Amino acid sequence: ITSGNAYYSFDSPEELDKLRKEYEARKETFIYNAAVRDKLHNSLTLSHAETEKRLASGQPYVIRFKFNPQEEIVMNDLIRGEVRVQAATLDDKVLFKSDGMPTYHLANVTDDYLMKISHVIRGEEWLPSLPLHVALYKAFGWEKSMPEFAHLPLILKPDGKGKLSKRDGDKGGFPVFPLEWKDPETGEKSSGYREAGYFPEATVNILAFLGWNPGTEQEIFSLPELAEIFSLEKVGKSGSKFDPDKAKWYNHQYLQMKSDAELAKMFAEILKNKGQETYDTQKLLRITGLVKERATFVKDLWDHADFFFEKPGVYDPEVVKKRWNSQVSEQMNQLLGFLENCEDFTSHALEIKVKGFIEEKGFGTGQVMNAWRLCMVGTSKGPGLFDISEILGKEEVVMRIRDAIRQIG
Repeated sequence: ITSGNAYYSFDSPEELDKLRKEYEARKETFIYNAAVRDKLHNSLTLSHAETEKRLASGQPYVIRFKFNPQEEIVMNDLIRGEVRVQAATLDDKVLFKSDGMPTYHLANVTDDYLMKISHVIRGEEWLPSLPLHVALYKAFGWEKSMPEFAHLPLILKPDGKGKLSKRDGDKGGFPVFPLEWKDPETGEKSSGYREAGYFPEATVNILAFLGWNPGTEQEIFSLPELAEIFSLEKVGKSGSKFDPDKAKWYNHQYLQMKSDAELAKMFAEILKNKGQETYDTQKLLRITGLVKERATFVKDLWDHADFFFEKPGVYDPEVVKKRWNSQVSEQMNQLLGFLENCEDFTSHALEIKVKGFIEEKGFGTGQVMNAWRLCMVGTSKGPGLFDISEILGKEEVVMRIRDAIRQIG
């Protein structure tokens, strides 16, 4: 105020509302700026004595920034380059509200200056506020300490139509928040990336590629690699569509990069929650290695490996209809007798023996193998059948075939 860069404004909300409606009636937009401020109630139009009198009486006021209408504000954005704005087109924004609290604009600039912030990186919706922030740095005499600015492109809905919101995530079945979040007012919950099963490193990679591109074909970057290669100059200007499927792809890639031992440890926690607390550690390690390629999240390991821990309770009716008949039932009876006499139940040995058995009997390989898988798993999913059989062991395999023949008929 003392330097002439701001002023007291005593206009009541009712008076300003009336003005806005008058402008609207003329299909114009009311802006509190140099074109109108000389006709309103503020310290620029009132005498010093009148201004002091109003302040002393406790009359409500706000403090507005005073733009020079002759000035052209020149700004530099690290993503968008040089930006020029005519001050005459800008609103004399409120810096201090009538309740005695500073607005975001004043608080933001002051805090950043006092904290010696070097870079202000924010969404492009804040670009219209940049002229005021730059003007404030100059008005305070802090121009030499002004941070560099970068306004990032928006993250858009999957269809590209509008800014991504938490409701889009709730509707589309994907998280938007890093962690599960509960609205303190409504109690409404929004899922988080952590709770959805995303790895932290995958989430970082997902975020990095929303609006930025390294200029190469490489898509998987560790945090140290990103720190080395990332630059704001390679951030695009246009909004970036969020792709939920691509986000899952990233997590799948990071899951594949983890060792079987690391994943088995995580899988053990899932087994504990499923009531499966007794298991062979070496078998768990092998099971994890067999099914991890099919998993996107750690929680998927159970869906792809549950049959290793629980025998089938029911058999998929679609698979039964397609793969089972009286001829297959007889083939399974003969396979059962053959397996009961097998001593070496390792995967490799079993494969050689069973294939020899099928060839000797003249059975169709696909017919036998598909029916056998149905007996073991209850459906048509799962890794190699000989690996499954070795891990389950001879006694369990024989029992499952016997149960399937009896239950399916």
